[in-house]
Amino acid sequence: MDEQVLLFFDKVPDALPLYAELERRILAEYPDTRIKVQKTQISFYNRHLFACVSFAKVRKKADRPDSYIVVTFGLEHRVDSPRIDIATEPYPNRWTHHVLISDLSEIDDELMGWIREAAEFSDRK
Repeated sequence: MDEQVLLFFDKVPDALPLYAELERRILAEYPDTRIKVQKTQISFYNRHLFACVSFAKVRKKADRPDSYIVVTFGLEHRVDSPRIDIATEPYPNRWTHHVLISDLSEIDDELMGWIREAAEFSDRK
C-alpha cells in the first residue's frame, strides 16, 4: 500500500480495509488505472477521472457510521437506487453519484458494475 494512502487514512484507520478492497477490485479489472492521492480524496483515472474515495458528509452525522468511505463515480445517466446517497447533474448528461460504504460486503458486484460503467464512460470522453 502506498505511503500517501496510509497517510490519507491516518485519522480513520478503521476505514482503510474498505479502501484496500475497493482498490484491489478496481486494479484487478483495470490494471492500468492511475491513482492520485489528494488532501480530500483518492482519485482513480484512466484517460480521465472515473471514481474517487473520500469522507464526504453525504448523510447527517447521526446517520453516518463511525467508519466509512464515500465512493463517487460519474455516469451519463442517473442511477436510481436506495444505495445512492446523493446524485447530481453538474453538466447535461453527466451525473455524479455518491455511495457511502461502511462494510466490505457493500463492495459488491452492483457497486463494481457502476464503477465499470463509469470507467467506460470516462474512457469515451
